[in-house]
Formats: sequence, C-alpha cells, structure tokens
Amino acid sequence: MKTALVVIDVQESFRRLPNWEAVSNPGIADRVGRLVAAARENGDLVVWVLHAEPGSGGVFDPELGHVRLIDGLKPEPGEPVVTKTSHNAFTTTNLQQVLTRHGVGELVISGIRTEQCCETTARVGSDLGYEVVFVTDATATHPIEHWQAPAGRSLAEILADPRTLSTDEITARTEYALAGRFARIATVEELTGS
Repeated sequence: MKTALVVIDVQESFRRLPNWEAVSNPGIADRVGRLVAAARENGDLVVWVLHAEPGSGGVFDPELGHVRLIDGLKPEPGEPVVTKTSHNAFTTTNLQQVLTRHGVGELVISGIRTEQCCETTARVGSDLGYEVVFVTDATATHPIEHWQAPAGRSLAEILADPRTLSTDEITARTEYALAGRFARIATVEELTGS
C-alpha cells in the first residue's frame, strides 16, 4: 500500500497570531521535517496543505503573504501543494484525486492544529477508506478558551481561566477520539527511527 505524508497548515500564518507564544510545539517544523525526510527516503508521496481565507484581511488572507510554509520546509518538485478553505484537507481541494492518482491507501497526518484541521482530516480520510496514522508529536495546537468566555481577552487572561483547555488536554482528547476508531497514533521516532 502506498503512503502519503500529509502536512497540514504548517504555515507562517499561525506564527503571526498572538497565541503562538502558547503553542504546544513551537519546533513543529523540525519534527515535520524529519517526517518529510523519512517519507522521501521511503519513496512516499508528500502532500503539502495550506489554509487560506481570501479577502478576510487576516493572517490567512493570501494577499498578506503569510499563507506559506514555515521557514525550513519546502516542497520538492512534483510534491503537490493544495490550498484549502475548510477545516479538513479534502472538502475544498483536489486532495482525494491527487491521492487516487498516486495509488495512496495510507495517510500519515501531521500539522497545525491538532484538534481542528489535523483531526478533521484524519476523520474524513478514515471515512473515505484510507488507513490513517496520526503523528501527534508532529502536530501543534493552542490553548482553547471556553466557548462562553468573553471575546477579546488577552492571552494571559485566557491562560489564567480554569475553563481553558490546555494543549495537553486537547492533545489527549484528540488521541482518545481517534485511536482505534479513525487512526493509529504514532510518534515521529516510531516512523523515522530517530
């Protein structure tokens, strides 16, 4: 079975957000880079996914120039780059056609945000019939404030609120939700041997 490493939203946009200083994995580009190197060595397909919100005026608006991979990550010739406008990497892209064209049956998921775009892509991929490997330590997320919290709070206020979900809680919840249902949980070390 052919494997594709899907790198989701490891892009400069996130580093421009005020909550980046609370990100769970600030060195995500290094971990993803290790996965990319191993995938290339194995002859696996590497697919790069970027998130865009055209016309929004925010950090995900392509016009501002932040919808690009974090420095240190670069597609090689022939590696597909798809741009999505939804949470999962399938709905608003040609990702499934790319995977079908390459005969892919297994997806290795990495990227930013663990519980949002990465988890959603894993779930959709599983529902579409792919075997999914979720590399939690090659994902990153931010603390999530309570859905009833007032808007516009500072990062310090969000982090001080006991109702805020920590990155550890988010990561654990994602693993519980995916494991044995939608994906197999793996680590960078397990997949790269280093």
